[in-house]
Amino acid sequence: MVQVQDKLTIQQEHVTQILKQLTLDYQTVKPERKLVSAKYPGSDEEFALLEELELLTVNICGYATQIGAAGSLSKNYDQAIAHLQNLRVFDRPIITQFYAEAQLDYPRMQSYIRLLDYLRLLVLEYLQMQQEGQLASA
Repeated sequence: MVQVQDKLTIQQEHVTQILKQLTLDYQTVKPERKLVSAKYPGSDEEFALLEELELLTVNICGYATQIGAAGSLSKNYDQAIAHLQNLRVFDRPIITQFYAEAQLDYPRMQSYIRLLDYLRLLVLEYLQMQQEGQLASA
């Protein structure tokens, strides 16, 4: 049990570091966001690229913030794990299209998208480890 707790503590610190980096990156991406907003407006059927990214950012960073502050979530782990599994960043067609087309034009946005998905995976792994630890101690 101690080993699992040590891993969780390390993972929690890592989640906090990546969250801080993502927050900083959000500010540095601001000039590119303005250009991207005009080039990838979305349609009636789907959100614009920036809307998709904002929704993902709010959800993923919300989980990461709770983990950083409290070391756990206030809601059901199964529900949070399922939600994070469904928040796959590269499952969004407009994000996938942008990522493939923007290799040279928007490097900061690409980096931001990668870091956002990495944070999602870290949070998911943290919650799964925490859930396994709770099951093992029960």
